[in-house]
Amino acid sequence: MADNRIQSIVIVGGGTAGWMAAANLRRHFHKLPIDITLIESAEIGTIGVGEATIPTIRRFYQALGLTDLDVLKATQGTCKLGIRFRDWNAPGSSFVHPFGLYGQDVRGVGFHHYWLKMRLAKKAGPLGEYSLGASLAAAGKFTTPSPNPPSSLSIFDWALHFDAGLFAQLMRKTAEADGVRRIEGTIGKVNQRPEDGFITSVELNDGRLVEGELFIDCSGFRGLLIEQTLKTGYEDWSHWLFCDRALAVQSVGTPNPPSCTDVLALSSGWRWRIPLRHRFGNGYVYSSRFIEDDAAKVELVSTIPDKLLFEPRPIRFMPGRRIKAWNKNCVTLGLASGFLEPLESTSIALIETGIEKIKQLFPDRRFDPRLIDEFNDWSKREFERVRDFIILHYKAAQRADTPFWRHCRDAEIPDTLAHKIEMFKSRGHFIRYRWEMFSPPSWLAIYDGFGIMPDDYDPAVDALDAEGLARSLEEMRRSVARTVDDAPTHQDFLERHCGPYLPELADATA
Repeated sequence: MADNRIQSIVIVGGGTAGWMAAANLRRHFHKLPIDITLIESAEIGTIGVGEATIPTIRRFYQALGLTDLDVLKATQGTCKLGIRFRDWNAPGSSFVHPFGLYGQDVRGVGFHHYWLKMRLAKKAGPLGEYSLGASLAAAGKFTTPSPNPPSSLSIFDWALHFDAGLFAQLMRKTAEADGVRRIEGTIGKVNQRPEDGFITSVELNDGRLVEGELFIDCSGFRGLLIEQTLKTGYEDWSHWLFCDRALAVQSVGTPNPPSCTDVLALSSGWRWRIPLRHRFGNGYVYSSRFIEDDAAKVELVSTIPDKLLFEPRPIRFMPGRRIKAWNKNCVTLGLASGFLEPLESTSIALIETGIEKIKQLFPDRRFDPRLIDEFNDWSKREFERVRDFIILHYKAAQRADTPFWRHCRDAEIPDTLAHKIEMFKSRGHFIRYRWEMFSPPSWLAIYDGFGIMPDDYDPAVDALDAEGLARSLEEMRRSVARTVDDAPTHQDFLERHCGPYLPELADATA
């Protein structure tokens, strides 16, 4: 019987995607005779603007034997409890999308139904006051979750802000320690089998030939293998997501960093602001249909209160996805697979889930087309569901003071998103699918933050005494407030566990 097992994987491109794949796959297949080679060129830069993550990143690096403190220290990282949206509804408006639950469910009925009834009776506070994660973030506090939470009021999660370049270096160190081979060089030619177009090898500009059986394309927007070689095609979503450009710039850090990502609505898009120990990451995601590049630069710089470390650098992109994430014997990860703007910090998370799909559907040399079809179906659905969640922010935002925001408000949305909104508005019902990155509490945070409320609540709520329910909600709110009062500031937490803030690090970065 022929041995058809894959024995060689070639990863094209380093950066965050390439080295995450190399480290994770090497660890996963550590007992198998599979050679993993990564090819990258110092002459080709990486985008590297994604410095905010969601909690899944912590499970990812823990599986590699790294602790939270290992990664915080190695990457000049800070802690992230969620995302604070400012000015999306009106100047001065603000709410937090946290990583965690709201309140306590009762008798199988979701907390938001009870909260909605009491809100209508003017006997409930803002939704965020019933979330420990949201309340800690709003107060600039941070503490790690209890390993044995006494109730759902204590359940929250957290992620990291980190220097993406330093994180890629950490992944490279981990991968190489486990036996991944790195080749420095630029690919000049991709060789294919004449009979079926499968990739057999890549040839470097200096003549070296690197053969492989499974190729993973982490070459960024250009898609060296998946598009330039295999002509896979790209599905353009710019008719739903209007932002197509970004400006990115770093600025000098300050003590007392917030424990959340800050996203500020601007005239034709939004600005991110991500705190690290040694600097801030800043950027403006905008639509070129509604603002010129020079005007966008002026608007971005006007919102950054600290000294810039260099001039803002432009990034052009087309929102959408590769029609096939896996074509022949080539799988894509990162920007090569598609791009969704970083509004909800999903870029690195999509790399993580892509790696998980590779492991679950790992092929042999026959490359069963059923495996490939399943992989592509999973990837398509996941991208579409993240897309819908991002579109929701633009559609639901209550700003109408510029042409961009009016266009977002009036634009058509995918039927899949419209159905989800209608089901929530009808009875507060959440639709949840497999391979969906955001759970009901995240959808609730955005619905509430943008003022989308159900027309009615679950009738089971009326079986409870209204006054008793009001007292229960008030005790929940006070319990969260007491925990926040007792928690250390984010800066205190970082200094206790990662060392003191060192302003000279910002100068070194510059």
